[in-house]
Amino acid sequence: MAFWSRCKSIDLQVAESSGHRLKPTLRWWHLIMMGVGAIVGTGIYTLTGIGAGLAGPGVILSFVLCGIVCTCAALCYAEMATAIPASGSAYTYTYTMLGEALAWIVGWSLILEYTVSAAAVAVGWSGYLTEFIHTAGLHVPEAILHGTFAGGWLDIPAIIISALVTGLLILGTRESANITMVLVLIKLAALALFVVLAFRGFNLENFHPFLPSGLGAHIDADGTKRGVLAAAALIFFAFYGFDAVSTASEETKNPQRDLKIGIIGSMALSSTMYMLVAAAALGACYYTDLSKAAAPLAHVLNLLHQPWAAQLVSLAAIIALPSVILVVMYGQSRVFYVMARDGLLPRSLAAVSKNRGTPVLMTMVTGVIVAVMSATLRLDAIALLANAGTLFAFMAVAACVLVLRVREPSRARSFKVPLPWVIAPLCIIGCAYLFVNGLPATTQIWFVVWNAFGLILYFAYGMRRSLLASVQPAE
Repeated sequence: MAFWSRCKSIDLQVAESSGHRLKPTLRWWHLIMMGVGAIVGTGIYTLTGIGAGLAGPGVILSFVLCGIVCTCAALCYAEMATAIPASGSAYTYTYTMLGEALAWIVGWSLILEYTVSAAAVAVGWSGYLTEFIHTAGLHVPEAILHGTFAGGWLDIPAIIISALVTGLLILGTRESANITMVLVLIKLAALALFVVLAFRGFNLENFHPFLPSGLGAHIDADGTKRGVLAAAALIFFAFYGFDAVSTASEETKNPQRDLKIGIIGSMALSSTMYMLVAAAALGACYYTDLSKAAAPLAHVLNLLHQPWAAQLVSLAAIIALPSVILVVMYGQSRVFYVMARDGLLPRSLAAVSKNRGTPVLMTMVTGVIVAVMSATLRLDAIALLANAGTLFAFMAVAACVLVLRVREPSRARSFKVPLPWVIAPLCIIGCAYLFVNGLPATTQIWFVVWNAFGLILYFAYGMRRSLLASVQPAE
């Protein structure tokens, strides 16, 4: 059989994971907190203001549109995760439905998504810590607070947080999930406080005009793309992260029930929080002022004469931001692990600790890669590559849902996408639109270059070393 058409059967995928399995320790509440921990990051603290500058109060519609597209993707993930309760997320689903070659591309794209995201958040956390150090009047050499290609020697805070998260992931999945729950609850409590205080200063007049830049995306005289759709293309990237929940399939005690709750529940909770925060912020502050604020939520609270709350919300961001790094690195290590288990990467990397039930070696490899990237690179120039990988993975999962419905309509699954021939195509079309209109041309080009390099590795190693190649030699 030709390499591009090699597909693993679902039964083989599940059987292999059962024989070489990660330790199941997670419940549905862990999964919800993991999803929220990955989704609700720095974006909620900044994108409301940026989006308001592009769409005015109509940015609320941008949040709704993004929520719709991501909900479609979440429904597709929920069906595939319950039909194929094996680790690997979109990579595993693509391997069973669309073939090994496409699975490699999806897995390679997920590596891009998770690794760059984790490194970028580590650098962001380092920035928050650096600001705190300066505010406290502490004297620390600037050279160790910035990366090699960002004007310094090494970003030591980024290395430290990457190492701490790696150590926590090695300690155990349940332990990591419990810490994530605490951090997420802190984050949600701070955002709930903001919503309550901001609604006390709510003024309906701040919503006029509601659509100053219209619905469609268009370029203004200053060269800026504005409109509700333009803002949606930007805001979308604050919504993804729930896909990391599906990488926990093998480590969930009752995957048939808990995965759908975790994926859909985290998406619903995060979307609700995003729209509440946006409505509260825009109701308390006119959109032109909000768009100019570097820290929009803190700006709103200061306008309402609540400086203590502004400081508390900012402090919660610093404390809880590692939850994003933790969940993203978790997802990365599991995708790496499954690709190694399938033979597309060296199988020695798929070793699982007998005591912890976690892929210790692969987790360490992931941690080292993230630490090196965050300690040296300027990630603002390449962070959008993570978004390209996410969009590609979402489209692949939606396609898998349709293929599964045609190929195995009677396959048992505890959750089915309602109106699959509407929801899945809507996900594909929405993600394709965002890829074309929401990403710079340079990002699209680099995404192609990244996958071209990945295909070279696949042809040089994975195509001949995969487990399927031993029973189905490439033609």
